[in-house]
Amino acid sequence: MTTPKKPKQNRQTISYLSQRFEEVGLNPNKRHGQNFLIDLNLIQLLARSAGVGPNDVVLEIGTGMGSLTGMLAEDAAVVITVEIDEYLHQMASEELEDFDNILMLKQDALKNKNRMHENVTNAVKQQLAEDESRVFKIAANLPYNVATPIISNFLRSEVVPATMTVTIQKELADRLVATPGSKDYGALSVWVQSLCDVSIVRIMSPKVFWPRPKVDSAIIHIVHRPERRAAFGDLDFFYAFVRAMFFHRRKFMRSVAVSAFKGQLTKPQVDEVLEQLSIGADARTEQLTMDELQTLCEAFRQQVIKVTGEEKPVMANQGG
Repeated sequence: MTTPKKPKQNRQTISYLSQRFEEVGLNPNKRHGQNFLIDLNLIQLLARSAGVGPNDVVLEIGTGMGSLTGMLAEDAAVVITVEIDEYLHQMASEELEDFDNILMLKQDALKNKNRMHENVTNAVKQQLAEDESRVFKIAANLPYNVATPIISNFLRSEVVPATMTVTIQKELADRLVATPGSKDYGALSVWVQSLCDVSIVRIMSPKVFWPRPKVDSAIIHIVHRPERRAAFGDLDFFYAFVRAMFFHRRKFMRSVAVSAFKGQLTKPQVDEVLEQLSIGADARTEQLTMDELQTLCEAFRQQVIKVTGEEKPVMANQGG
């Protein structure tokens, strides 16, 4: 592979973006969550925080005009970048034409809200298969409207990224790093932190984007910990369990559990599990630590196996 060149234009400024959009008679598409990061220092910080190296297969969701794409490609083995907007895809293709290690996909990254599109995961798998030393990472200025399913779904996909370094709404970042008992602590907090280390790299004001969003944003760095994943008896069951137990977060845990396991466990069978773990009748899900929720989940899973005889039970009621 030849040494990739720098893109012709990587200073993603308001004036440059405005000019390019005006040339083609377009405006940023709100439906696709198009908010371009226009502070070069922050684009560099995002790229640097991703820690991309020569063995890395990097997935970017939301190519935009290709500013971050080009930076990542300078260090990566290959960058797979996904853009749903056909006009942006075309403009970015022109910006990035000097690179030979960028694979551009014009489509939605999601198959649906619970699953990544197979074209995306297949592209990642194909590039990883080129060399067994390759490592999968995600680095992106994520469109706000897909940030949560992207992060959540990739932790359940066939290809789990070693790291995810992405810009998201600050509100979502707060949820990802939330601790038990706090207002932001919920199913997403538990799901991601149970499998990963999560840290906020930088909080960003609306003024560093064009067009300006109405909320603050954050660069967040997520590091997958395979040893945590290996400790679960059934990760899919845990995912469903956490969603169900936080669906009515203000209710007492007993009533939530009775509802979640309706048709699988009777009220006395639910009480047996809670009593076994010394969880009182007035306990609420949001008060439990991740370790406590993992222990509770496994206890309920074993109870369902004992009652139903199913070796791999599926929760009947998974919440919203």
